[in-house]
Amino acid sequence: MLDLAAELAPWVAQGRAFAVATVVSVSGSAPRPVGAALAVDAAGEVIGSVSGGCVEGAVYELCVSALADGLPARERFGYSDDDAFAVGLTCGGAVEVHVVPVRVGTPARTTLEAALDLAARGEAVALARVLDAGPGLLLVRPDGTYEGDLGTADDAGLAAQAHALLDVGRTEVCSVPESAAECGADITLFVESSVPPARMIVFGAVDFAGALVRVGKLLGYHVTLCDARSVFATRARFPEADEVVVEWPDRYLRSTRTDARTVLCVLTHDAKFDVPLLEVALRRPAAYVGAMGSRRTHEDRVRLLREAGVSAAELERLRSPIGLDLGGRTPEETAVSIGAEIVAVRRAGSGVPLRELDGAIHRPASPPHR
Repeated sequence: MLDLAAELAPWVAQGRAFAVATVVSVSGSAPRPVGAALAVDAAGEVIGSVSGGCVEGAVYELCVSALADGLPARERFGYSDDDAFAVGLTCGGAVEVHVVPVRVGTPARTTLEAALDLAARGEAVALARVLDAGPGLLLVRPDGTYEGDLGTADDAGLAAQAHALLDVGRTEVCSVPESAAECGADITLFVESSVPPARMIVFGAVDFAGALVRVGKLLGYHVTLCDARSVFATRARFPEADEVVVEWPDRYLRSTRTDARTVLCVLTHDAKFDVPLLEVALRRPAAYVGAMGSRRTHEDRVRLLREAGVSAAELERLRSPIGLDLGGRTPEETAVSIGAEIVAVRRAGSGVPLRELDGAIHRPASPPHR
């Protein structure tokens, strides 16, 4: 549901009743990830997607039915050998969707409205529901407080589980033992986490940086451009950046927030900037630290970093020369190669052409860094 926070806001404001289908699990080659959603209102208007088109018609009917009878529904769609263009995924994978009716005046709607508002404003929030149960929803905040009702004997325990997943920005199904349940029965809990965009900080106001800022925005990052030279670090030169900071790079990095999702790209390729900056970067939480430069520049930089006391383990985090080998030369081609490496690191990809690999194209999701 949180996947459609911005799109659902007008429906909520207008008092529309609607049903939301959310992807709760995927296997094999599925076109949309867990958390992808499709909503249908009482007039039949549709927003969102759960499969890129393969099973949208069947999911639409599930939403219409749920809205009519007020009951949640859970359905799995896989490849159809008899007719791949009927209710089946032609890519050969499978998706499971869970449909929740959101009627006006219900407790679940009040909880959802609050969660959608937080997500639309870019604030972290988790929304939990029990699959194969009633339409109850639980909103969980970063501080662990929660509101709503799942109708179980252990809503507090389920809220704690949702809070743990929110902490790492994960959206997934988990099996949770219910302390008060008879015979040790487990509860199947689905938690959607909505967290602010991960940060990309680009150091060096060079032409390559302008292209990388655009790629970073395309990949969904909140992008900051930092350079000590005010004549180059300007909003006019980097209009797509969310922030343009004029400051010595190492000083700025010491003073700003990074976490395990942050991407740091050092494009200055000037030792007086690079070495102090990388000393800080390689010791800060970050998903990716890359630095531009030739192999000779890299070797000189590594030598200086070792002399500065950077350990071998810390140097292992450095991706330099930055990017994948795409043969690119222009700033735009270079930015694509850097973006491709960031995605490969984030998704544990090999960077090898798909035609040279066997097996499923889409791997099981690894813990995300965003």
